[in-house]
Amino acid sequence: MANQISQCVADGAREIDIVLSRDLCLRGNWGAVYDEVKLFKEACGPGVDMKTILATGELGTYKRVSQASLVCMMAGADFIKTSTGKESVNATLPVSLCMMRAIRDYGESTGFRVGYKPAGGISTAKDACVYLSLVKEELGDTYLNNDMFRFGASSLLNDCERQLYHGAFGEYAADYTMPSA
Repeated sequence: MANQISQCVADGAREIDIVLSRDLCLRGNWGAVYDEVKLFKEACGPGVDMKTILATGELGTYKRVSQASLVCMMAGADFIKTSTGKESVNATLPVSLCMMRAIRDYGESTGFRVGYKPAGGISTAKDACVYLSLVKEELGDTYLNNDMFRFGASSLLNDCERQLYHGAFGEYAADYTMPSA
C-alpha cells in the first residue's frame, strides 16, 4: 500500500485517503495501527495531506473511536474521517463529538491541528447546520473552513441547491429542474 501511495503522489496527488485496518483496532493492537498509519504518512511525503478513515460504525465503542482517533493523529494524519460513506453506519453526532474532542485535546496537548471530516448520512442542509454548530462549539471558529473541516456527503449538495433555490424564489425547484447526485 505504501508503494501505491508513493506512486499516486508521484502522479500528482495532493491528498491521500487511507482506511484503518479495522481488525487491528478491534483487537486493540494500537502499536500496529500506529506503525501502519505512520508508514502511509511517510509515503505521502511533505506537502501531501493524508485523511485517515476510521470506519467508526464498525469500531463498536466510543472508546475505540477515541483511541483510533488519537493513534491516527499521533502517527501523522492530517484529517480524521468517520467513514467511507459506504458502511452501514456512517457519521453520527455522538461519534463526531467523540472525534472532535479527541482532536481538541490532541491540539491542546501538542499544538498540532488535525482536520475533521464526517462522511456519509449527512444529506440535508439542516443536518449540515447541526454539524457546523458542533464544530463551532467543540473546535471553534478556526475550524469553520475547508482546510480544517469538510463534509463527505455527496447527496448534501442537492439539498443545499434546493434550499438556495427556495431562498431565491420562495419555492422549491421541481425535481426535473435540478440534477440529482
